[in-house]
Amino acid sequence: MKKQHNYALNEVTRFDTIKEMLEIAEREAGDKTAFKYRTGGETVEISYKQFNDETKYLGTAITNLGIVDNHIACIGENSYKWVLSYLTVLKSSSVFVPVDKELPADDIVNVLINSDSEVLFYSSTYEDMLMQNLDRLGSIKYFIGFDRDEISEDGRFISFDALLKMGIQKLEEGDESYTSQTFDPMKLKLLVYTSGTTGLAKGVMLTEHNLVSCVYYGLQISTVYDTCLSVLPYHHTYESVAGLLVSIHMHSTICINDKIRNVLKNLQFFKPSYIYLVPAFAETFYKKIWASAKDSGREKSLKQGIKISRALRTVGIDKRKQLFKSIHDQFGGRLRKIVCGGAPIRSEIGRFFDDIGIDLISGYGITECSPLVSANRDYFNDFTTAGVKLPCIEVKIDGVNEDNNGEICVKGDTVMLGYYKNPEESERVLRDGWFYTGDYGTINEEGQITITGRKKNLIVLTNGKNIYPEEIENYILSIPYVEEVIVSAIRDDNGGEAALSAEVYLNPDKVKEIEDTEIIDQLKKDIKDQCRSLPSYKQIQKVIIRDTAFNKTTTNKIKRNYAK
Repeated sequence: MKKQHNYALNEVTRFDTIKEMLEIAEREAGDKTAFKYRTGGETVEISYKQFNDETKYLGTAITNLGIVDNHIACIGENSYKWVLSYLTVLKSSSVFVPVDKELPADDIVNVLINSDSEVLFYSSTYEDMLMQNLDRLGSIKYFIGFDRDEISEDGRFISFDALLKMGIQKLEEGDESYTSQTFDPMKLKLLVYTSGTTGLAKGVMLTEHNLVSCVYYGLQISTVYDTCLSVLPYHHTYESVAGLLVSIHMHSTICINDKIRNVLKNLQFFKPSYIYLVPAFAETFYKKIWASAKDSGREKSLKQGIKISRALRTVGIDKRKQLFKSIHDQFGGRLRKIVCGGAPIRSEIGRFFDDIGIDLISGYGITECSPLVSANRDYFNDFTTAGVKLPCIEVKIDGVNEDNNGEICVKGDTVMLGYYKNPEESERVLRDGWFYTGDYGTINEEGQITITGRKKNLIVLTNGKNIYPEEIENYILSIPYVEEVIVSAIRDDNGGEAALSAEVYLNPDKVKEIEDTEIIDQLKKDIKDQCRSLPSYKQIQKVIIRDTAFNKTTTNKIKRNYAK
């Protein structure tokens, strides 16, 4: 593993606004492909100059509808038009409201109402639902359909393409109503509704300064390369800020993945050099690689290759691309980095990708921090940590317990203004300039943050020991046929948390391979083996096998309140 302690921060071009960021991109890489995507069997490429021009066209058209200083929402699958709408609004005096496309209809309507949105960009998937709820969406002046061909009789439903054409004409006539807009970068710019594992969604208020700080200082810690495959949902700040905006500022080519099931196919087609993922993806890739090696009789040779590679690297020889060429080919042959966020990643997965020649860079973020707090560095990558903090923030650990764990608190340029129309909750988490994240963790002497678990998930046993269930869950998830797991407390007669239980959902296909053994007995044995290095109070006393997968948030995190 290559390690350089305290090496210099990366040099990054300074910018103060999203408008300036795009102007720099056009000036320095105007003819370069900014976006690439497939539609109708064809591959479409959009240059940085064309993209910046189209933000001006769309912005001018919206302004001519009388939309200035408004809240503008957007819902739909990942698409070029989604990104164009997003950047157009970020460059304007209005506020962008990304809506989670996986929410039930009632929740979508509630977000639109609560956010005070007056315009909605949408894909055709949602048109029927919107039509059925028009009586509740009276505050929406215009519905702009990405796939719509015409204007509705009442003029509220508008074609995106027609709007773009109108903007071109107005701009050519000298209309500067959009391009001349100015606004305070410290005011609300992006209103993001969280989808937490418990509780109702809250509107996180982020400023343009928050977003710019995340991009500029994030790139000082960890860089990106020439081409990415854009996979994760755009309504989530991890992809829309740490992914899209970072990539634009580095003038990368952003290849838009059409469907989740096509990720591997699109990796091979677009041949990216980096990709942003959540741990669930990395875990799936890891398990598939080993399963494929086992099925093809190459498991032994893969293990041997890793041993040889490690030995060679100790003397400065790196042959990983050659030794593991077949694996690299599955990822398109050019993949250098997987940026992994959203939850802690098991260290053995990070070590494996390092062994085969792909950097897995994990970090820690939360929507309320725009979303980046820390990230591992390219030459100081420790798989057991979430890396070092951004240079523009302070981090402290509050209420440290006997295990040196405490609540992670953040102060600085990426911290939100607060929760929209929710002063009580804002006051609860924002105190003396510090944002109390609700995550437990530690900071070592190197300044690296380790995430232990969520404060609300903490189990305090009757013997006084603190248990972070996520730690034990990671051990159990290393069992090949375990798909999902939740560790919770077993309560005694007095209601105290006395011992630990593991509720597990198994991979149906993998279970079929286990013969001549009762699956529950095998599972108990494997859990005991995986957790044997843990102290006695962290051992699992009860195992439950589920028939169905756990309920999850739209970011694929298990809703723990359903796990009981």
